[in-house]
Amino acid sequence: MKVVVISGSPRSNSKTQHMMRFAYERAVERNGGATFINLADGGIDYFRGYDVEYSETTKQAAKDITAADVWLIGVPIYNSFFSAAFKNLFEFVSYKETAGKAAGLAIMAAGDIGFTDVQTLTTQLMSYFRVITNPKAVYMKSDMIDGTEVSDLGARERLTEMVDGTLDLASKIR
Repeated sequence: MKVVVISGSPRSNSKTQHMMRFAYERAVERNGGATFINLADGGIDYFRGYDVEYSETTKQAAKDITAADVWLIGVPIYNSFFSAAFKNLFEFVSYKETAGKAAGLAIMAAGDIGFTDVQTLTTQLMSYFRVITNPKAVYMKSDMIDGTEVSDLGARERLTEMVDGTLDLASKIR
């Protein structure tokens, strides 16, 4: 299966990217390969319409998302919402080409706020793309990351279960 892992934070010091790097490594271990899209790396243009020429990085990200059978998505909570950069990325993806894919969600926040709100909003976005979302989202707080590593053992276990469960879901709906 083709798997894409998305870190939806544009911040260079983002904890979300470290959470999703863990998910990426698990996906590679379990699936034999995956593609990692890290919005903190930059290069994704702002969507300005369909008649505009976009960077190769932007076009490749849209192709990788569209081609993948599985989307493992990490979103940060910013002001009780997911990042605008994350939403912008999906402006480049055609809902006409995404039905029947599977998605797993991991949500990062500074504290115990808004997890279910952001999970609901992200699940609604996945529904627009006709993507089946694993109901077992992972909620993590930034203090579960030490440097660049997921240091909390419970969080590591939940991320592993989310990746494995989403891959299993995808194999059942294929």
